[in-house]
Amino acid sequence: MTDVVDPTSLEAEVARLREELAATTLLARRAADRGEVENLFNRYMFLHNAFQDEQIIPLWVKEGTPGIRAQYTNAGVYTTWESVTRYHRGRPSPVGKLILHATTTPVIEVAGDAETARGVWLMAGTESGLTDPAVAEAFPDMYSPKEVQGKKVWAHWVWCKYEIDFLKQDGEWRFWHFRCFELARAPFEENWVAFGEKNQGAFDLDLMYFGDDGKPVFMPPADEPATDTSHPYSPSTVQQLQPKPPVPYATAADLED
Repeated sequence: MTDVVDPTSLEAEVARLREELAATTLLARRAADRGEVENLFNRYMFLHNAFQDEQIIPLWVKEGTPGIRAQYTNAGVYTTWESVTRYHRGRPSPVGKLILHATTTPVIEVAGDAETARGVWLMAGTESGLTDPAVAEAFPDMYSPKEVQGKKVWAHWVWCKYEIDFLKQDGEWRFWHFRCFELARAPFEENWVAFGEKNQGAFDLDLMYFGDDGKPVFMPPADEPATDTSHPYSPSTVQQLQPKPPVPYATAADLED
């Protein structure tokens, strides 16, 4: 006797399998999106460490994209494609300069609609270079006591946090909102507690880089004042949860600024 398949049961099983396949496909896509977002920021950091910032510009959203912004210090916010990408233009690669920023501890959430993503990272690194003694006189606290090749040495430990929003354009993830929170820094010979006590004002300066001549180059005036300020380490204050690790969300409208 041949078993008779109940058409209703078969249709229900097919429907269940379709739902399971759709859910599995969505899960795989979200995992791939998360990996692409993390690769994007890691690529940024490799390029930045090698003074290849011009190659970072194409990693940003397209010119004219609404809502683009970047904030690096408490000095203000850059809100146009031109002012945001200016940070990456014309950066020199001075002889003897080293930047080595290593990011870690990512928390990344891709939106339910897979159109945006938010991630936070911690960064620990070193920065160093050589400066003419006459130029160094303007910033005596940041330099080491001994000279190398007749120049003053700045060799710093530096710690930062990042909060970045990403937007998918033409099927590719791009930087959309970029926020850097410098938490602490200290010359190699000095601890960050003592340095933080006397250099709080330095965290409010939009320093872009030190040029080929060792002179500091600052960002142009920001487009808007900073309404959300960062809180670098100070021996007189309590640490805050800033930025907050992202939580699952549905669309860009659910993101908190």
